[in-house]
Amino acid sequence: MVYSLDRRVREQVRAGVGPRLSVDGPPIEWVEVATGPIVIDKVERGRFDLLILDAEAPKHGGMGLLRQIKEEIKNPPPAIVLIARPEDRWLASWSLAEGVVEYPFDPLELHTTAKEILVGAATR
Repeated sequence: MVYSLDRRVREQVRAGVGPRLSVDGPPIEWVEVATGPIVIDKVERGRFDLLILDAEAPKHGGMGLLRQIKEEIKNPPPAIVLIARPEDRWLASWSLAEGVVEYPFDPLELHTTAKEILVGAATR
């Protein structure tokens, strides 16, 4: 799942991660969400391998949503938060994010972070 109020951010995330995590891997099936309450609803109802949440989204920032998910939902998926300032890394750790990528994000860094988290989750 990718969450951002901004359609362009969602598009950049999809393009940055790419259609697959590896050449022989399965295609990624994206679920795009633009509002915080829908993020919570979809995570409660479905199974996601990874969440990528925009920490800069107004009203329902990705870090607050992630903290709520991690505290209230049994077996929550791993997550990456997208932050605007390096000094927000401490807050990303508070949110219990497994990964953090800074704006403007490098597509290779985003892809690599997603792959490392998913490979790590698969080996647990």
